[in-house]
Amino acid sequence: MRNNCEPNPIPPVCPVSAQQQIPLFDEDIVPVTSPATPILKVPVVLAERKLQIVVESDISLTPAATEIKRVTKNAFLQQVKLVPVRFARIGTTDFFEVTRAKLFVSGFIRKDIEYSSSACNGTLYDRIADVPFSGFAELTADDFLISPIIGISNSSKAHFLNDCNDLNPRLDKYFYQNLVKYNEQPYGELLGANFFELDFSPIKVEPEGTFSTLREKIVMDLYLKVLQVQQHQVTSVRYIPTFDEGTLG
Repeated sequence: MRNNCEPNPIPPVCPVSAQQQIPLFDEDIVPVTSPATPILKVPVVLAERKLQIVVESDISLTPAATEIKRVTKNAFLQQVKLVPVRFARIGTTDFFEVTRAKLFVSGFIRKDIEYSSSACNGTLYDRIADVPFSGFAELTADDFLISPIIGISNSSKAHFLNDCNDLNPRLDKYFYQNLVKYNEQPYGELLGANFFELDFSPIKVEPEGTFSTLREKIVMDLYLKVLQVQQHQVTSVRYIPTFDEGTLG
């Protein structure tokens, strides 16, 4: 005879209902394919650029700080504008490829500064500061992955001679013609930012002393895309899913 050392089953304290799921049969849907050359209107990448931005600023700290604990940063873009300055006509049309442009960029660096005061058992303070920046970059034809496109509007004005005297023009009769082209505005997309920063008190501070101004020198590498919605014809394969035959098969 052997001892029964197995413990008594313990019922669950908080039981819930459960249902075992049944595996379902699945298989590939075999499509019907056909060659196609659709015209797509999609955003295309005009350029991918790294801009180096250098800023210096003084940030006030209230109450005064004795030690900086941590600083985190994020970049925010408020404007990315492309201003064309050189063009190349596309065939005989009134559309032009941009071969040189100025890229205007502005925004701010949001800094979150955590610091301690001179109290031995004090509160950890938080200071948020938005440091603005702005500038422009020169983009040439070699900088564009694909050229921006712009259509030029034009207007015409026709003058007439006097009906009774062909020697004098009529100043009260004109013919006008205006052709207006509406272009897709190039725009920007933020990719990332790399910060190199030196923060210090502009006034020498003794150990355990306090300072109320934090001077920062930031070098930021800003990564961004410049895009424009354009039409492009591509070579592709059109896929149409097929189903099992039904009443219409």
